[in-house]
Amino acid sequence: MTASEPPATVRVPRDPWFRRRPALAVGVAVVLYATVLVLRLSTGGPADAHTMLFALPVALLAGAFGLRAGLLAGVVAVALIEFWVAVSDVSLSATGWVSRAVPLLLLGVLVGQASDQARRAEVERLELEAERRELEAAALLHREAIEINDSLIQGMVAAKWSLESGQVEAGRRILEGTITQAQEMVSRLIRRAEMGGRAESIER
Repeated sequence: MTASEPPATVRVPRDPWFRRRPALAVGVAVVLYATVLVLRLSTGGPADAHTMLFALPVALLAGAFGLRAGLLAGVVAVALIEFWVAVSDVSLSATGWVSRAVPLLLLGVLVGQASDQARRAEVERLELEAERRELEAAALLHREAIEINDSLIQGMVAAKWSLESGQVEAGRRILEGTITQAQEMVSRLIRRAEMGGRAESIER
């Protein structure tokens, strides 16, 4: 990267659809709950594994909203199993309840926890990336400030030497050139700052 190049803009990957559209994720989960419940009430017997299809809405809600939502989604699935047992007059043993409830609750907890960890890791990555870009921008401004300082000092020293040696016209030309160069450098910095502000607004 040269002194005249701004820091590169980093492309941030988009979140999956169920995080970008939480209302849609909830709607899809409700439809899945209802579909599995209707399937469970209308077909098969206690030995069929239809109730494990509740894992679909549980995983969806856990991935979209995290640990608490995943646990709640698992509880809802267990409650719907209990509703099926009551309506269908089905008798489940302790082993039958455990084999159905524990996997759904554990799925909600594990997927939700993984979702929370992934979200925290993404936030930390974005914060580190923003800090890196700020450091790069500060380093770039520092280099350009040194460049401006050196150019101005050299020009003013040359103009002073010319004036002291009696070369008034040469000194005046050097001083005018130095002022013009300083104006160009400052204008370039102002334009870059304005572009950086617009880019930041777009990112947000």
